[in-house]
Amino acid sequence: MADEHKAFGWAAKDESGFLSPFHFSRRENGEDDVTVKILFCGVCHSDLHTIKNHWGFSRYPIVPGHEIVGIATKVGKNVTKFKEGDRVGVGVIISSCQSCDSCNQDLENYCSKMVFTYNSRSSDGTRNQGGYSDVIVVDHRFVLRFPDGLPSDAGAPLLCAGITVYSPMKYYGMAEESGKHLGVSGLGGLGHLAVKIGKAFGLRVTVISRSPEKEREAIDRLGADSFLVTTDSQKMKDAVGTMDFIIDTVSAEHSLLPLFGLLNVNGKLVILGFPEKPLELPIFPLVSGKEKDDDPLGLYFACCRSNCYVFLVSLLQEGKWWEEVRLEG
Repeated sequence: MADEHKAFGWAAKDESGFLSPFHFSRRENGEDDVTVKILFCGVCHSDLHTIKNHWGFSRYPIVPGHEIVGIATKVGKNVTKFKEGDRVGVGVIISSCQSCDSCNQDLENYCSKMVFTYNSRSSDGTRNQGGYSDVIVVDHRFVLRFPDGLPSDAGAPLLCAGITVYSPMKYYGMAEESGKHLGVSGLGGLGHLAVKIGKAFGLRVTVISRSPEKEREAIDRLGADSFLVTTDSQKMKDAVGTMDFIIDTVSAEHSLLPLFGLLNVNGKLVILGFPEKPLELPIFPLVSGKEKDDDPLGLYFACCRSNCYVFLVSLLQEGKWWEEVRLEG
């Protein structure tokens, strides 16, 4: 068709999770669009959940990927922020209504008409495909500029994992609470970024894990102050009531009760993992005299656009934290 151009990617076509070559079409660049030649795309755990239909709403074929970095090859006539040749990024959201209260507050992630980068439909009814491909066309309002000095490979995870952990930190004032105690449960993609960003904010960071072999990585490589093994009953007992914040990044089924016990009065638990099955919420700690905020904000909260991203990049440029990635391909 005249208003489309060809694209190539790697798609899941069933719940096996196997990706195979896939030819499809992208829309032609519109007046408000930026066409991006994709150079790098991060791997998010949600990509794996989606291609295997763990959450029950996958629609095949699916080209996953929403941590996209590339070069702008074409811009629409209404686009003034970008030009051809700019290095840019695209994250989890590629469209919203731009007129509701949420959009007017730069909270497009709460818009009822928000469109995800993949496994979602655009306003014209076409299905979107993600960044495990060679090209993408996106509304310029959901494209971010990559500054000089920020490597493309290291910057890609900021577009989902970085913003996901940074958003609740900023929302709950952790960035202004230097010296407070942050617990990070889980040391995967989200967890390692939470440790680094927490240290950049001057927080005292403890990694909480059931895997004692991760202690050296947490302390020596990522810079955590301490490590707490959940299977060590005495150390868990000693840590009761010592933490101001906990960011729970674990996506496997697990109990929240031990985490509640680690929080002090008015402590805040932010749940960012997406287990396949619902977690049980222990009510007793919430009503027994300890006032704790349990705030399962998750991805919808954390995918705000440029404001969080710009601040994260500024911390990197100031040398307050660093990103580590593993390249494969």
